[in-house]
Amino acid sequence: MSKPLLTIALAFVLVSGSLGAQAPQSADGRPTFEAASVKRNKEGGPFSLFFQPGGRFRAVNVTAKMLISSAYGTPQPLPEFQIAGGPKWLDTDRFDIVAKAAGDPQPGPNGPPPAMFEMLRSLLTDRFHLKVHFEVKDTPVFALMLLRPDGRLGTQFRQTDVDCGAVMRAARERGGGPPPPPSPGERPKCGARMFPGNLSAGAQTLTQIVNGLARLRDVNRQVIDRTGLAGAYDVDLTWTPDAGSLPQGDRPPGAPALPPIDPNGPSLFTAIQEQWGLKLEPTRAPVNTLVIDGVDEPSDD
Repeated sequence: MSKPLLTIALAFVLVSGSLGAQAPQSADGRPTFEAASVKRNKEGGPFSLFFQPGGRFRAVNVTAKMLISSAYGTPQPLPEFQIAGGPKWLDTDRFDIVAKAAGDPQPGPNGPPPAMFEMLRSLLTDRFHLKVHFEVKDTPVFALMLLRPDGRLGTQFRQTDVDCGAVMRAARERGGGPPPPPSPGERPKCGARMFPGNLSAGAQTLTQIVNGLARLRDVNRQVIDRTGLAGAYDVDLTWTPDAGSLPQGDRPPGAPALPPIDPNGPSLFTAIQEQWGLKLEPTRAPVNTLVIDGVDEPSDD
């Protein structure tokens, strides 16, 4: 069975509020969750990973590699090409995690509360005995740039004034948890959804957009924003993936059906030019790579 597409449908829930309480710390001063449970997943099904209002974190049927990607890729998960080393079980064994931070950590400008990522790193250190370091390497990358001299954008790349913080605050006032997923074919109001040959996102910054592009199998390398664009955008993109980039094997039980793929559609690079008015240009740049020095399988609690 193939690996799931890692755009961890991280329903990044942007919440407001103050920390409200002193976060617990480890003996060496790292911020930690006030309570956390780690168990092996025995039910299967779709995977999910949520940062929720009130300092709650929940992950279902996720691999340790997904957790590492989320913890060290703030504000968006690290793509696989930026993680090196580690045993094979990091990609195969599945876990369920429920954790609670003290108080109500505030969100960052491009995603969940930064303090929550620090706590997730502490959980990986304490429960998985994870040891890592970063190395900077000069590697091939893509630069996302304007296609036209006049800066005119394509019809599928539109600026929006949607305030995702306000949307999530309103949802929280109505009762709390993350908003329901969009209906098939519907663009998320705040967030992104990616399938092979299809990307749909609402109110995303360029930081979030280039991070999403980087983890597409047709790209699979760091993408640097050189558009000069500011603000948030609603985007849609449809292309015909390379055959080698399509997931192989059966879909996991309970996973949503994939949208149909037009075999005669444009390549991803052509689609970005035609639909977004942007282009991906190959270049080189220093890229941070997370190297896994050591990790152990956790015991259930």
